[in-house]
Amino acid sequence: MSEEEVRSLVQSFLKALNTNDHDAALAMVSEDVAHDPFDGEREIGREKLGWRLGLRGRHFDERLADITVMNAPGGIRAAAEFTVRGTYRTTAEGLPEAAGQTYTLPGGMFFEIDGGEITRISEQRNPVQWWAALSATC
Repeated sequence: MSEEEVRSLVQSFLKALNTNDHDAALAMVSEDVAHDPFDGEREIGREKLGWRLGLRGRHFDERLADITVMNAPGGIRAAAEFTVRGTYRTTAEGLPEAAGQTYTLPGGMFFEIDGGEITRISEQRNPVQWWAALSATC
């Protein structure tokens, strides 16, 4: 893929996340996508990523803003930096009780692309700041 096509793919993926169009997001990843969530261990597979997106959507309302997409020459790797704006809606197992806590955090994702599909997504945000925001009382 060209560098512009990679940038467009990543932008489309992030747009799908922002509109909660999980089917569209999953259509852009490989069947055996490697997903490194910021809060857990690596998960392999489109089905597991779909499960994670659904679980996240049930407990959190998040939007990515101020998005900047960068990619390396060669069309294999890309990165996105953004601001995560979220609301903790329903209590998730192992997390503090949800009471509508809001948070704004810097975040990022790193991508690998192969054959026109996203083959790796590594998420980054500060889990200490995120936990503190979820622990705050409204």
